[in-house]
Amino acid sequence: MTNEYELALPVPQPLTQAMAAGIDITPSRDTNKYRRGTLSIVGGSETYPGAAALSAAAAQRMGAGYTRVFCDPAARDVIRSFRPSLVVQSWEGREVEEAIHTHSSHPVAWALGSGTTAQDKRAQALVLEALTQVQAPLLLDGGALRVLAGEQGRNAAQIRQQRNKPLVLTPHGGEAARLAEPFSIATDNPAEEAALLARAYEAVVVLKGPDTFISDGIETWVMDLGTPALAKAGTGDVLAGMIGSLLAQGVDPLHAAGLGALLHGQAGREAALRVGEIAVIPEDVIEALPAALRLCF
Repeated sequence: MTNEYELALPVPQPLTQAMAAGIDITPSRDTNKYRRGTLSIVGGSETYPGAAALSAAAAQRMGAGYTRVFCDPAARDVIRSFRPSLVVQSWEGREVEEAIHTHSSHPVAWALGSGTTAQDKRAQALVLEALTQVQAPLLLDGGALRVLAGEQGRNAAQIRQQRNKPLVLTPHGGEAARLAEPFSIATDNPAEEAALLARAYEAVVVLKGPDTFISDGIETWVMDLGTPALAKAGTGDVLAGMIGSLLAQGVDPLHAAGLGALLHGQAGREAALRVGEIAVIPEDVIEALPAALRLCF
């Protein structure tokens, strides 16, 4: 790693509702589902179909007009049964390839990796292809971050950097450490780690934890509304769907990441008020999103 990554690291600033007030995602009266944004999710293995289901349901609640999931064929029925309003297709079909290579005139975004593992070779191939081919904003979570940390993933990310295409990464601490290793980035200070990862991958990084740090390498924000209620498997998939939805609605990557993290924290607190901090599950966080949105819009 060169010293340029360590120069003039930004001082973290707190995320506030005032920031959210400057972002308008209220749909116009004459809009339609396509103009409200399409989020395409690649996720949901045979073993972990629920991750993609949670991410997609959160994207719908967050306002995307059209949410579709490309998943393992064995996961389709599970995801469809979770939300019948979702469009669910196999990632083995030609549809996903065509979508990756299509430049839409309507706002779109992609979110890849929720519920995928190192054994999902098809999902890994689609991550590499999306990094180099998708023109729209791209979010990587879960298993997609493992791909990015490898040599092929870093090479694909460099191609994306050269084309100046938006990239958002949403790692937890372990995933961030894996991303940091090839660049010898220290992992003892999450604010600095988020900024250095953002510079290394030329991305917006959302480093999840008790406090969540959001950075594009120039600015760093801290979301300190975290609650132990969110320390449950699946809440990260909810966050990925929320941020992906905002990207699909045309919010710029840094503000989409910040607003998504802020609303995620608020929804976690609202869910804890409803059912108790111990009992909260990711589905409760999704159902609390309308209340969180009312606080900001």
